[in-house]
Amino acid sequence: MKRLIQSIPLLLLTITVSSQQLSQVTFLGGSALHSFSFRTDQDVLIRLTPDGNIIDFGIEVANRYNYYAPTLQPFMGRIEYYGPEADSAFRGKVRSIGTCNFTYYGSYEADSKPGKIRTIGTLLFDYYTKFDNVAIRGKIRFVGYQEITYYFSNIDETFNGKLKSIANTPINYYSVFDDRYNHGKLKSIGSVVFQWYSEFDQARGALKTGYNRSNIGGITYILY
Repeated sequence: MKRLIQSIPLLLLTITVSSQQLSQVTFLGGSALHSFSFRTDQDVLIRLTPDGNIIDFGIEVANRYNYYAPTLQPFMGRIEYYGPEADSAFRGKVRSIGTCNFTYYGSYEADSKPGKIRTIGTLLFDYYTKFDNVAIRGKIRFVGYQEITYYFSNIDETFNGKLKSIANTPINYYSVFDDRYNHGKLKSIGSVVFQWYSEFDQARGALKTGYNRSNIGGITYILY
């Protein structure tokens, strides 16, 4: 019984931490990074832009065919916002959604950090600085211990700013030499390969092989 009681705090900590990890990454047109999403312990999905601003939040709902609607359903629990007494950089921004609290970088921060997400629950965010390449400057660099990297190239500008890796998961795109028509679209995420219909197919440019929603390395990658 004593061992059971001692294990309860550790179990609760494990549940809390696991619920605050990166949950989803969304691409538009099979190419452009749209958002990173984080799921709270009340199953609320928080969507952030690549540079750390909240786009949307709510409950993700699937129909009987296991199709998830892009639009989130409103969260019906308690939502609080920072008031007029708060730092000007995050005044009026979301302070808490249910049991999940949010903090932001203040107006005193250097570079482009002011107003951006600092923490979601216990998960800490950091960003690329003004000393980094202009293609990645200001974008999320760390989500907790997970490093996020991006492409920047003087040879092929189509790759500039594209997502390159999340932790140990590499992300690759078709070059003009691979597929001129689908140049810039996703080629692979980890070991999962994507193929696209060519300009000569009736469904040209649409996804040919691979799934629009794939769980890779514990993160769900979504292609819209």
